[in-house]
Amino acid sequence: MINDIDAVSAGQFMDMMAGQDSLEIKISTTATEVCQAKGCWMKVEIADGQSMRVKFKDYGFFVPKDMAGKEIVFSGKAFKATTSVENLRHYAQDGGATDEVIAAITAPLTSISFIADGVLIR
Repeated sequence: MINDIDAVSAGQFMDMMAGQDSLEIKISTTATEVCQAKGCWMKVEIADGQSMRVKFKDYGFFVPKDMAGKEIVFSGKAFKATTSVENLRHYAQDGGATDEVIAAITAPLTSISFIADGVLIR
């Protein structure tokens, strides 16, 4: 069971992630977007207008589709990854993006991703 003990803020996380390829950590932040198909991923605020996609370990659990805007704590592994155009378009579709927005995705994206083994919704 996850709790909020030792959770770091999004800003602290970004400082800790600097110079690292991966990091086991517990983060407290806000959910900004959730997969509207199943709740199988979410995006969270991390710093300076940036967001991070969070997936769930072994596809073993999902989150409520209406949790955008809620404060959360999640734990697991952060890592740098490149997301293909195909996956970016899939995520945009799951997030409810328009056909025009989906078609405008034409390049892969390198960013910080996260595999969560637990999520606490406050």
